[in-house]
Amino acid sequence: MLKQYSFKSLTAADIEKLVARNTDATHTIQDTVLQIMDDVRLRGDRSLHEFALKFDKVTLEKLYLEKDDIEALAATITRDQQRALEIAFQNIHKFHSSQLRKERVVETMPGVACWREVRPIEKVGLYIPGGSAVLPSTLLMLGVPARIAGCKEIVVCSPPQHTGKINGFVAYCLQLLKIEKIYLVGGAQAVAAMAYGTENVPKVDKIFGPGNQFVTKAKSMVQSMVNVSIDMPAGPSEVLVVADHTAQPAFVAADLLAQAEHGPDSQAVLVATSASIIKRVNEELKKQLGVLPRAEIANMAIKNSYAVEVTDLHEALDFSNQYAPEHLILETDEWKSLLPRITNAGSVFLGHLTPESAGDYASGTNHTLPTSGYARSYSGVSVDSFVKKITFQHISPDGLRHIGSTVETLAELEGLHAHKNAISIRK
Repeated sequence: MLKQYSFKSLTAADIEKLVARNTDATHTIQDTVLQIMDDVRLRGDRSLHEFALKFDKVTLEKLYLEKDDIEALAATITRDQQRALEIAFQNIHKFHSSQLRKERVVETMPGVACWREVRPIEKVGLYIPGGSAVLPSTLLMLGVPARIAGCKEIVVCSPPQHTGKINGFVAYCLQLLKIEKIYLVGGAQAVAAMAYGTENVPKVDKIFGPGNQFVTKAKSMVQSMVNVSIDMPAGPSEVLVVADHTAQPAFVAADLLAQAEHGPDSQAVLVATSASIIKRVNEELKKQLGVLPRAEIANMAIKNSYAVEVTDLHEALDFSNQYAPEHLILETDEWKSLLPRITNAGSVFLGHLTPESAGDYASGTNHTLPTSGYARSYSGVSVDSFVKKITFQHISPDGLRHIGSTVETLAELEGLHAHKNAISIRK
């Protein structure tokens, strides 16, 4: 079960080591990803077919599915399943729609007007993980804000299933999003294909989506090697649960396992105010693991996880902020008083009745979030992720009189006389 540490006995070096995850000290992942990226860049579609056979164990006749295939696959799921996806779509759309705001014009001096306007990123690439679990929810989390932002071209890549197609849930989400094509490409090779472009897969301006360590490494590499940006480093998923004496051990264990079942490289961390809470949660973990269909995967992740005993909730938040979790759950009656102390987290779940799975699927917030400590500097995906904000300014004759001498002086002190002249010649 969860390895146990005492916060008061941990040194700063111990904590730094404990909060580090998904490192690639020997560059093994980086070297593998670089080889894949070079292969895709040089051989295009041919390499994608070979990688599908190697990694996905499927021979593809073509690298994409179009509208007719998508419609047929979407029709295979039940009406109840369709309705659940529709509700998730509606909630995600409602929450993200509020993020588009027009900014006002600011007159910084009389006659000098400055403002910003939003423009969508024209071509975006969405990576939808496959692996051991297919995630239609991720397609909604990325596709909905892309549509709200007004992106002209949305390229979707996802690993093929053993049938050489996608499942009906992803297909139905494509219909909800009015996306009529999906590329059957997974892993680092999908990132490379969208970054470089191939005979079939279009080159995009920005790549979005979570993935394993290979996908995350590929995303971090393409933004330095190719003229393409990324949403954030979003690798193997993680959760940190803060629990005190008011927490239900069964709830805490369920939340930890909900994270652990994503994959063996996921991490679930418990920070508790007593050893007895950790003991009771470990008992619940054993009980609940026994009935999980993905128990083997979840158990591997739990072995990669741990618990920290702290003195109080303030100490718990101190550790959490150093860990900077993708998902932070506060299983305590005192969650309101803790909000101002949260400085580093991707998404926060408050109280005993707010499991992470609600945000993963249907509450409306986005589940594509920074991992591996990047919550210290990155936000989760939003409509802002899919737009650029361009600044504008206009200077009237009166404005030129007010600002002209200031610009002339500043240009002169920097020795940039052509800059000064651009003002002087107008005066």
